[in-house]
Amino acid sequence: MSQAEIAQRIAELKEERNAVILAHNYQIAEVQELADFLGDSLGLSQQAAATDADVIVFCGVHFMAQTAKLLSPQKTVLMPDPGAGCPMADMITAEQTRQFKAEHEGAPVVAYVNTTAEVKAESDICCTSANAVEVVNSLDADTVLFIPDMHLADWVARHSDKEIIAWGGYCPTHARISPETIAYMREQHPDAVFLTHPEARREILDMADEVASTGGMVKFARETDAKEIIVGTEEGMVHRLRRENPDKIFYIVPHTVCPNMKRTTVEKLLASLEKMQYPIEVDEEVAERARLTVERMLAVS
Repeated sequence: MSQAEIAQRIAELKEERNAVILAHNYQIAEVQELADFLGDSLGLSQQAAATDADVIVFCGVHFMAQTAKLLSPQKTVLMPDPGAGCPMADMITAEQTRQFKAEHEGAPVVAYVNTTAEVKAESDICCTSANAVEVVNSLDADTVLFIPDMHLADWVARHSDKEIIAWGGYCPTHARISPETIAYMREQHPDAVFLTHPEARREILDMADEVASTGGMVKFARETDAKEIIVGTEEGMVHRLRRENPDKIFYIVPHTVCPNMKRTTVEKLLASLEKMQYPIEVDEEVAERARLTVERMLAVS
């Protein structure tokens, strides 16, 4: 089938299944173009929950589809590629979370949304990269445990009076961004501003003109007067920024590909809808406790 034929068949199946397609900002361009909603993980799950769709097809990684299931337990949530995991989310387990809590008795656990449902269930409250500082500062505690991203935790600590004890996880894609690369790109593009994500290392954040979540990047790109922007996050983000801001120039930082985000293809998306394959299930008791952490976050932010 041609790409046009695949797109047409997906459109037909969406109507037959009463389905909605979600695509994270880091997905390949062809998948982004077929999505009903494009955005960050939590925002997409909230948008899908607000629809009357019976089926959610989440083009992203596993924890994102789990979050969609948490917020839409009555809907069928499908993943086009069940092997699309998140290395950072895999850096902490529910058992390790319990041990971390035991080592710091009484300190609340803030779980970054980039965690499994099982880890969220062992935590006190969830956060996103956009609201992490707000969530941490809302807690009635002097010491806070932050899992799993140590770089986001460091960013939060710099904007909070609380003691942050971080787990040692990280995003391999953002960790690959080097100061030497950014310095070279600034030399090559002296009129460009540097935009990056708080999952990047401290030395990268210190070089940035703006630090933002993917949703924040969309807003910044739309509102800034700058005509050239170096984008320090997963390269898939640049497709959306270019499409929405044709009057501006965006530069991709080299070596910022997340292999897991690129596993989903239009062919896999079609197969998922055709065969209703790879549904996401979360244990009911785990889902109930994990959902509470998200609800607590939404009450704050």
